[in-house]
Amino acid sequence: MGDIALFTSYGLDYLVRWGHFLAGITWIGLLYYFNFIQGEYFKEAEDAHRSGAIQKLVPRALWWFRWAAMFTFLTGVVLLAYRHQGLSYDITIGATLGTLMFLNVWGIIWPNQKIVIASATQVAQGGEALPEAAASAPKAALASRTNTLFSFPMLFFMGSSAHMPNGLIGDASTVGLAAILIIIAALQVNAIMGKQGPMTTVQGVIGSGVGLTVVLYGLMAVL
Repeated sequence: MGDIALFTSYGLDYLVRWGHFLAGITWIGLLYYFNFIQGEYFKEAEDAHRSGAIQKLVPRALWWFRWAAMFTFLTGVVLLAYRHQGLSYDITIGATLGTLMFLNVWGIIWPNQKIVIASATQVAQGGEALPEAAASAPKAALASRTNTLFSFPMLFFMGSSAHMPNGLIGDASTVGLAAILIIIAALQVNAIMGKQGPMTTVQGVIGSGVGLTVVLYGLMAVL
């Protein structure tokens, strides 16, 4: 009897990819839930309902959100480690965006959301709101909006690397890649110390995400 497929190198490769897909779907699905559903609900909800959701719903969702991001990142690192010879322009862009998204989750969104949750809990127990909570909520929201913006080109380039012949940008230049990385870096700086701008609304962030995808692909195609 031949080797069971899952216990071959090809099978292990597939298992890592499966884990990467599964965690990634969970992560991005929750990202879209926060930005397209929960955030819009919070704008209209009464204070008591919003406070209850922040105390009981948000922590549960954030647990799955941050650990899905962690597992997506780690499985991605494993895939890149033993498939480095297949590192294309598409994967480079997608992996850069995915890494920044992961860092935003653990470095900005989660630390600031912990403060917001603690503040809401303290108020519900009869105490005073934490002074830093007022600044923490916008910081988390901006990073979350930026991750939503990044998710559009990230998924586009990750998908093209595997499902398009030679990728969509197989003949691209390092100049085009450099220009794209500069734009991504500028958007990341804005995620840390800037403003939401057109990403304030759901329609705005979706339009910005599609527009960014078009711009990044255009740069690789032209330069």
